[in-house]
Amino acid sequence: MTSDLRNDPRGPADQKALFPLYTITFIGTLGFGIILTFLVFLVTDYGGNALVYGLLASTYPAFQLLGAPLLGRWSDIYGRKKILLLSQLGTLAAWVIFLAALFIPATSLLDVESRLLGSFVVTLPLIVIFFARALDGLTGGNVSVANAYLADVTSEEERNKNYGRMSVASNLGYVFGPALAGALGATVYGEVLPVSAALFISVLGVLIIIFLLPEPGACMLQDHPVRKDITKVIGQEHKECNAPRQGKKLALRDVFRIENVPFMLVLYFLIFLGFNIYYTAFPIFAAVDLEWSPAELGIYFSVISAMMAFVQGPVLARLSARYTESVLIIAGGFILGLQFLLIMPGDTYLLYLAAVFFAFGNGVMWPCILSVLSKFAGSIYQGSVQGFAMSAGSLASILGLLAGGLLYTQLGTTAFLIAALIIFFVVALSFRLRWIERGN
Repeated sequence: MTSDLRNDPRGPADQKALFPLYTITFIGTLGFGIILTFLVFLVTDYGGNALVYGLLASTYPAFQLLGAPLLGRWSDIYGRKKILLLSQLGTLAAWVIFLAALFIPATSLLDVESRLLGSFVVTLPLIVIFFARALDGLTGGNVSVANAYLADVTSEEERNKNYGRMSVASNLGYVFGPALAGALGATVYGEVLPVSAALFISVLGVLIIIFLLPEPGACMLQDHPVRKDITKVIGQEHKECNAPRQGKKLALRDVFRIENVPFMLVLYFLIFLGFNIYYTAFPIFAAVDLEWSPAELGIYFSVISAMMAFVQGPVLARLSARYTESVLIIAGGFILGLQFLLIMPGDTYLLYLAAVFFAFGNGVMWPCILSVLSKFAGSIYQGSVQGFAMSAGSLASILGLLAGGLLYTQLGTTAFLIAALIIFFVVALSFRLRWIERGN
C-alpha cells in the first residue's frame, strides 16, 4: 500500500488539542521526578540498603510489565481517553497510599545480615511504599497510551516534531519535579510535602483528562498488513473512521510479525537496560560517595532535564530538518554513551559536562526512537505495539534497576562503564536503520 502524505486525512495536528496531552505527560514525569530525588534517602531512613532501593525502584516497572500491554490493548478497543483516565486514577490512589506510609511507625518486620545482600531492615512503611509503587506501575500504561494517542491525531510528516514536543513536556516534569522535591523536602516536614504535592498534581491530571482531553477518532481493529520496507511503513495511508475499536486480539507473536517492530523492541529494551543501571547506581553514588544532599541531587537532575527540554525543542526541530532519524539515533546514542564514562572519576566539572552530554544525546536520540517505532507500527495497532514496547522497557527496567544496585555494590563506578557499553551496542545496532532507509 502506498500513498502521498498529502492525502493523510488527519492533516496538521491542532497544537491546542494536543496541549492537554502534553500537560498529562508533564504531570506524569513531574511525579516521577519528585520521587526520584528523595526515594534513596527514604529507603535508607527506613532501614534499607542499595539492594532494597533497587528492589523498590524496580517494583514500578515490574508491575507496569503486567499492566501496560493490557492497557494498550484496551485503548485500542475502548478509546485512549478512558484508559488514560484509568491510569491517572491509579496513580492518584498510589500517591494516597504512599502519603499514608509516611505516618506509619517504622516497625521492624525482618532483620537481614548477609555477605551477598548486605545488612538491612524491612520495616512496615517500606512494605506499604512497595504496595503503592506496585499499584502505580500496574496502572502505569499512560506513556504508551499517550504515544498511541499522539500517533492517532498526527500526520506522518509532523510526528517526529510532535514527539519532540511531548519529550519537552516530559523533561520539563523532570526539571520541576526534582527541584520541587528538593525545596519542599528541605523543610521540617521532610518527604510529606513533596508527596502531598505529587498527590495534588495527580488530582489535576484527572481533571484535565475528564474536562480538556478529547477522544481521538477510532479506527476498526483488523489484521495488520504485510510490509516490505520502511517506505511503505512511512508512506502508508491512514483511514479515518468512527466505528468502535474491535477485532482480533494482537498477541506478542503478532507484534513480532510486523516488519521491523521486533528490531525496535530490542533497541527499546537495551536503552532502558542501560538507563536503569544508571538510575539506580547514580543516586547511590551521589548520596554515599559524593555525599550529596537531596537538594543537590535534585538540582543535578533538574539541570539535565532543563537542557534536555531545550534540545528536544528548537535544537531537535532544526536537526530533524537536516538529518534523518537514523543519523540522529546513532549520533545521539554515541554522545549519550560518552556521558556515562565522564561520571566515573567523580569530578564535579566532569559530572556537569556529563549532564550536557546526557541532555544532548538522549534529547536527540529518544524522540527519534519513538517516531520510528510508531511508523513501523502503523495506524491500526498503535496502542498494542506501544503497550508491548512499554513492557519491553519495563522488563529492562526491572533487570537494570536490580543490576544497578548490585553492580554498584560489588564494582563501584564500573557500573557506569557497563551502562556505556550497552548504549554503544545500541549505536552499533542502529546502523541497520540506515540500511532500511537506503532501501527506500
